Amino acid sequence: MSTLSTHVLDTALGKPAEGVPVKLTRLKPAVLTLGNGTTDHDGRIGSLTDKELIAGTYQLTFDTAAYARATDQDTFFPEVTVTFLIGDERHYHVPLLLSPFAFSTYRGS
Repeated sequence: MSTLSTHVLDTALGKPAEGVPVKLTRLKPAVLTLGNGTTDHDGRIGSLTDKELIAGTYQLTFDTAAYARATDQDTFFPEVTVTFLIGDERHYHVPLLLSPFAFSTYRGS
């Protein structure tokens, strides 16, 4: 079975982004919200769902506006959406590097 985790780092403050709400949605083969979570003190969510992650297209939605309000920062991107593919059974890790006016992501390990 595939598993999924995420990690958000605030590059402007130079620390983990605690308290970022994140939603996991499967887009294909059928649209289904699989889970929600909030990043912990280390900016991590170890698992967003206990449901099986089958092959398909998935989306993580990060509520960066909520985090910006909580940390008293401006933001240009009130939401960051990352769409990715799960193809085989393994662990998937999707980190997000965040600042008020930029973000980046990559396939982690």
